[in-house]
Amino acid sequence: MGPDGEGLAVKVETEYGETYARPSERQLRDLVHRLGERGDNWLVMQRIPDVPDVFAQVWHERRGDYQLEHREDRERFLGTMVPDAAAVADALVGWARLRGGWDSGFAWTPVAMDPPPEVPGLPRAIREQVEDRVSELLRCGYDDRATLAEAAEEYLVDGEERPVSPAQARELVDRLWRERLDEQSAWEGVTDPERLSGAFRALETSGITARENFTCCRGCGMAEIGAERADARGFVFFHQQSTQHAAGGHGLSLYYGGFDGSEETTTAVGHEVVAALTGAGLSTQWDGSPGRAINVTPLTWDKRLEG
Repeated sequence: MGPDGEGLAVKVETEYGETYARPSERQLRDLVHRLGERGDNWLVMQRIPDVPDVFAQVWHERRGDYQLEHREDRERFLGTMVPDAAAVADALVGWARLRGGWDSGFAWTPVAMDPPPEVPGLPRAIREQVEDRVSELLRCGYDDRATLAEAAEEYLVDGEERPVSPAQARELVDRLWRERLDEQSAWEGVTDPERLSGAFRALETSGITARENFTCCRGCGMAEIGAERADARGFVFFHQQSTQHAAGGHGLSLYYGGFDGSEETTTAVGHEVVAALTGAGLSTQWDGSPGRAINVTPLTWDKRLEG
């Protein structure tokens, strides 16, 4: 796939409130070129997966220069003024692609910023409990940093007692997030969760609603999957407890059925799900009974962070 069609590993947010995950190069260039109208003066870009304290952004008012800025860590924040949109777009595409020398040819100067506030350390017993919970959620792999920080802050709340502050939660999550990024950088090739996602995409194309990490439990999933139906014949999903089970190294249970409620359709959907998983290179255990979950095992849950 050429540069225009290949998604960039970034998420772009605009002043309009739009979010573009993995935009094409052409989409990113169009977003830059349209900047300048009232209510559409800036865009911010972060990497996928997100890296704490790393982003690029641009501000532009009509008939003015473009203010281009990028931050590569907590200490290094640089900006420059650029006269034309094409040069800004070239730079942002280079940044997104991690292209060497993308920032050459500009007169960069430091951007003033307040020093990071001092965050008091957590007591060891509290820190270890929260670390264990955040590490579990990181292994599951579906939450972004903001969601994880909220989970860390709320985990040990007891009435009015809030032992973890928002700043402490963010600092703890960012540290563990970076460690997980370092760990996943050593993974090679397609992982089992990526094979699973590929099978689910194929099922969606064939008319089966397929949802990952859907609701908290089987009961809620069965109650809510109908709202996802659209024109589908049937469904398959796994819930958050199933994700945690898989992340713990115990395989993954999938729940499925036909939207007409018949055993015949449910059984047929089960066979389609098994075929899709097998085609993706995954192993399953299922006895063909419409009342039994499909188990994906063995399974190595190397779920790359995307948030």
